[in-house]
Amino acid sequence: MVAEQTDAGPAPPIKAVPVRHPGRWVGVAVIVVLVAMLVHSFLTNPNFQWDVVGEYLFSDPVLRGLRNTLILTVLAMAIGVVGGVLLAVMRLSPNPVLAGAAAVYIWLFRGTPVITQLIFWNFLAALYPRLGLGIPFGPTFVSVDTNAVISVFAASLLGLGLNEAAYMAEIVRGGIQSVDPGQSEAAGALGLSRTQTLRRIVLPQAMRVIVPPTGNETISMLKTTSLVVVIAYFELTVAVQTIYSRTFQTIPLLIVAALWYLALTSVLSVGQMFIERRFGRGFAVGGS
Repeated sequence: MVAEQTDAGPAPPIKAVPVRHPGRWVGVAVIVVLVAMLVHSFLTNPNFQWDVVGEYLFSDPVLRGLRNTLILTVLAMAIGVVGGVLLAVMRLSPNPVLAGAAAVYIWLFRGTPVITQLIFWNFLAALYPRLGLGIPFGPTFVSVDTNAVISVFAASLLGLGLNEAAYMAEIVRGGIQSVDPGQSEAAGALGLSRTQTLRRIVLPQAMRVIVPPTGNETISMLKTTSLVVVIAYFELTVAVQTIYSRTFQTIPLLIVAALWYLALTSVLSVGQMFIERRFGRGFAVGGS
């Protein structure tokens, strides 16, 4: 049986009518109006005292405080990253003593507030007036005054760095555990030691998981350094506080600090994006 042929010709093109979303345009209009009102308020409200903000934005005390904030952030994160890697390796160790010691450290430092730890380190001399080096449970060969060793800067560094190590330990541990265990087994079959396997096989692959939260921790650390105000270490927040306690121009000086924090976190966010892109090559979502 032959199918009947028709001479109707090609079908007419379909006219696609886009779906209208009036709610989106209403939302956009509301946001534009609110942003315009906010910008207008910032520019016209004399209480913001933008002339004072401009006067102190690059002043010497503020720049010195900014420098100390950056130094504290870099060194505290270095302690946190190195300590976090060591604690993560200990936490994953088959040795129960090492794993238990790392677990207790993480529990202790994550379970107490950073500000409490900062004050504790600053007043360590109340518990141990002198620090010594010698034989355990035996004679002490060298001892120094605790206050001479644990300065305000050292207390700030210890409080921030050791606390960060506890958080980085969990981040690194999660990254290591994200790598297929078969990789370690294959490396062991090839004769690589546990340390070589970790350094050459596991950690390079785990970086894809470790880098994003580490970037977030770095940005968080930059702002957490402001907590050292409780022990009077001279950083950015203390710098502006010192100025407005004398001039009583509190709001514009706080704006100065906020602008610097925003600028630095923006730079760190851009750096984090490039680093994530570097370590994420070959792992694009949806890639074949």
